[in-house]
Amino acid sequence: MLKRNAGPAHILVFDVNETLLDVNALRPQFERIFKDPEVLKQWFPQMLLYSQTITQTGEYVDFGKLARASLQMIADIHRIDLTESDITGVIDSIRSLPAHPEVGEQLGRLRESGFRTVALTNSPEGVATQQIGKAGLSAMFERLFSVDAVKKYKPAGDAYRHVANALGVNTSQLVMIASHPWDLMGAKAAGCDIAFIQRPGTAWFPLGPPPMIRGANLRDVASQLIEREKGSSR
Repeated sequence: MLKRNAGPAHILVFDVNETLLDVNALRPQFERIFKDPEVLKQWFPQMLLYSQTITQTGEYVDFGKLARASLQMIADIHRIDLTESDITGVIDSIRSLPAHPEVGEQLGRLRESGFRTVALTNSPEGVATQQIGKAGLSAMFERLFSVDAVKKYKPAGDAYRHVANALGVNTSQLVMIASHPWDLMGAKAAGCDIAFIQRPGTAWFPLGPPPMIRGANLRDVASQLIEREKGSSR
């Protein structure tokens, strides 16, 4: 991980799955199991929905167990007999998701512009470390944070406050960057600034607070962050 460096007042906090890493790489697994890669679009949102449900009901299981349970639920809906090999194939593939094409270069660009960069993910820390490593992004982050530390999934405010506390800053000094409006709405409610990456198939939730920055990919968002920082230092 990178050492702490001086730079802009804001620290950039990145979501991992979908925001930095391409979950569409799982499509072959869903084609194999369900004969329809589009089932991926049913499974991933269900996993997120039940992560939030578990938090609201005061329970907690790690994201790996949640992924397994959600996959079994989708298999039951489709009346598919899921095997342990099927589950292992999906879980192993999650650990080796590729980064979106522009991510590595743009994280480097932000670092070169003086920004501190950390990640905050629903995945367990060990899984996140594997994911970031296999995607070739380990050198781009000062620290990786997992919701395991607070036993509450995003968008629970404790997840964002944990990052701020660990870094010794206020949440107002954090910019949460994600492709999920629900994640950013949670971060905003916790006092963070927010930047939205509008990946294909996503859109901003109209009732949510407007993001400080939005762009079609990390290149767009990085350009705006750098320009904004230049403007504030003039």
